[in-house]
Amino acid sequence: MEDKPLGILRVHVKRGINLAIRDATTSDPYVVITLANQKLKTRVINNNCNPVWNEQLTLSIKDVNDPIRLTVFDKDRFSGDDKMGDAEIDFRPFLEAHQMELDFQKLPNGCAIKRIRPGRTNCLAEESSITWSNGKIKQDMILRLKNVECGEVEIMLEWTDGPGCKGLGREGSKKTPWMPTKRLD
Repeated sequence: MEDKPLGILRVHVKRGINLAIRDATTSDPYVVITLANQKLKTRVINNNCNPVWNEQLTLSIKDVNDPIRLTVFDKDRFSGDDKMGDAEIDFRPFLEAHQMELDFQKLPNGCAIKRIRPGRTNCLAEESSITWSNGKIKQDMILRLKNVECGEVEIMLEWTDGPGCKGLGREGSKKTPWMPTKRLD
């Protein structure tokens, strides 16, 4: 019973912005997302420091305290791939939005539920909005890559209570085991 995930987090990796040059004049970037023992990656986009991936990577969430790490690499043919920066995806505000005591079905499409500002505790490059869109809660964010001279990655988060998942326990309960005891913002 304890092995069941809470739910499924879809990470839509949209694009890279001004990524670092790791070859002579450009890079061949791809994104790797890791969570606990899960490791997923996008396809390589050759010769492009502003790649558009538009790929959806799906993570099974068992513990919301496990960090989700996004790392960008430059694919090299004859040597090890070069790291082009990394960021941690803070998805707790996104999960907290799911716990709000709102009748989401009454909200207009595109309504902002919560806004998160960039700060020292997250990798946001600009303010991120959690919105109600087409019957789902979504969060668009642009992550500023760390440990590199430049680069950002645009992603979108979407939660799904998959079959056999525990869910977040929103119905009938204001508090769930994963919720923090104090506000994070």
